[in-house]
Amino acid sequence: MYENLPTVADLDELTDLVTTSPEKDRLFVRWSAGPAVDLRRDGISRDSLTGVPLPGLSANPLTVEQWWGDRSPRLWFARRLYDYRHLRYLRGPGVRPWVLTGDQCGRGPDNEPLVRVRRPVAWIADAALIEAERLVEAQNSAEWGPLDRRGAQGR
Repeated sequence: MYENLPTVADLDELTDLVTTSPEKDRLFVRWSAGPAVDLRRDGISRDSLTGVPLPGLSANPLTVEQWWGDRSPRLWFARRLYDYRHLRYLRGPGVRPWVLTGDQCGRGPDNEPLVRVRRPVAWIADAALIEAERLVEAQNSAEWGPLDRRGAQGR
């Protein structure tokens, strides 16, 4: 059913989707096996450290914050994808990003929004992820990178 969602091909298409949506303040990106799996599990996440069920799905808002000003929305969305790209490898086969409209119902243990899904919107294509990685890495920031805890092991 949800496998037939449209696919956002690139950052321009994602930018257009978010900036023209009447629900732009309710758009989130989630990394998982997809809405069919997530919604079959009652739309809840689990804290990966303790296993505690959370009241919604962990997701990240696509809303461009006002303080971002007139900076590139493409870079904003690239960061949203880049931040959690490690999850596709950490969580196993079939994990990929998808866009949803939802209502925030709390905060998770990493202060991420927990969301109740209103409607799955679209998958995000691998080409968009590659484009996001290139755009973020082109910023040449030595102090910034993905939010991957695995690099902290052994300290």
